[in-house]
Amino acid sequence: MMYPDRTIAKLMVTVLTALSLSACSVIDDDLSDCREGEKFEMDYQLKLVTNMTTELKTQLTTITEMSVASALETHLKDIFSDFAHDVDLSFYDTDKEQERLEHVQDIINANQTSYTLTLPMRKYMHLAVANIKNNPVVTLHDDELSPTSKLQQTDGEKITSHTTGLFTARLPMEVLEGIDQTFNVRLYMANSAATLVIDPRGVSYRDMKVYATGFANAFCISDSIYRFPEKPVLVEAERVATDNDLLCFCSVNFPSPDAVPAGAPRRVIDTSLWQFKVYVTKTDGTVTETVLGIPEPLKAGDLKVIKGELNDDGAVTPANSMVGVSITLNWNDGGNYDSEL
Repeated sequence: MMYPDRTIAKLMVTVLTALSLSACSVIDDDLSDCREGEKFEMDYQLKLVTNMTTELKTQLTTITEMSVASALETHLKDIFSDFAHDVDLSFYDTDKEQERLEHVQDIINANQTSYTLTLPMRKYMHLAVANIKNNPVVTLHDDELSPTSKLQQTDGEKITSHTTGLFTARLPMEVLEGIDQTFNVRLYMANSAATLVIDPRGVSYRDMKVYATGFANAFCISDSIYRFPEKPVLVEAERVATDNDLLCFCSVNFPSPDAVPAGAPRRVIDTSLWQFKVYVTKTDGTVTETVLGIPEPLKAGDLKVIKGELNDDGAVTPANSMVGVSITLNWNDGGNYDSEL
């Protein structure tokens, strides 16, 4: 699945040729294609554009809901942010095995930084990743080669939410002799956020757990394609503290598919592209499972807010009639979560 039209962030890379007396190549033993003293300065600037403000203003409109919107903005401030903690920059050969020739990892804690690199004249594939270091749920995997480099989510039936907003870029570039060059690299946000807001309506219950599911588990950087597991993973939605009675749960994860894949396993809600699964433990100890099926895709860089109400039987009724619902009373809470939705 590709989202080529959505520019979520921009990383401005300026490569300038400067004639000096320094050594030639720091990344290649063969100096035949590099003129001595040729350096390249790379200036990086991160800018973020998302739909978060629009989604909050259009979906959470009452005075009570606007308080929840404020709490969500605080909760997601480190996800939808133009501040980069770290960057991972790789330059790959475009011939043969497309192996990595140069690798730069740095902690920047800023939205811009500069590097001076010395590169031999040739064609490269440049892949960049931001904010991967402090995300224990996602790792940069198989990045020794350009075609296999990907953001890989941890395995398991259930995982916690992503802890950082992840950004990637790919840029074919050619270093030319004696020419000042400017390369503009556009970064795309690779993950997204889903929020469920529930009005409990005074209904008593013992516990509530919320999971979001139906999303990709990997993002291939070199071709901007998401990979989906055979069985969807349950992403635990974090409880967001509010100053009123409304309940708010938020997950950060990879995007959903933009259409139901041909041959996909039958879902509880056939028209949905992704789902919220809500488990309410009632005061008598029984558990009610509600599956909310959302027919609209959750795209990279997006925040989607779904609203609902809690009923006396522990079920959640969605506010939007387009959201499908499947309810199981007296659900078996023995830990056997059905991954095939």
